[in-house]
Amino acid sequence: MDTQVTTKFKILKPVNEVYEAIVDPEKMSNYWFSSGTGRVEQGKTITWRYDEYNAEVVINVLEVEEDKKIVFSWGGYGQETVVTITLKELDNTRTIIEVNELGFKEDDPEIINKMIGQKEGWVYMLTCLKGYLENGINNLRASLIH
Repeated sequence: MDTQVTTKFKILKPVNEVYEAIVDPEKMSNYWFSSGTGRVEQGKTITWRYDEYNAEVVINVLEVEEDKKIVFSWGGYGQETVVTITLKELDNTRTIIEVNELGFKEDDPEIINKMIGQKEGWVYMLTCLKGYLENGINNLRASLIH
């Protein structure tokens, strides 16, 4: 069973602007988490906070290749997954961003619901990122209702 979730978007901005919107916690707070304890850099452990849900998540940054790739792990003990965000510059004005999350446990009775939930979350996050970068919209964050 393939237990990975992949989501891919085209964003009409240069690759460096897309990259910075992900790694800079101040920019990220305009479309995703409320805050982060630091810039996303290889080897760092960072806490991302969602004030609206009174929640936080700890990420372990495994790999960073500027303007190309960000890899981190997150999730509770026994439920940790690895997220790889890949950026591909099409030209100076367009970027393809792909998010791949893997590591869901095949024997988890809730695997389908978890994978669907993560797919929904990544589509929503990339939609908010696109709205923020292309149109300056910064009030979509935390609007998804379950």
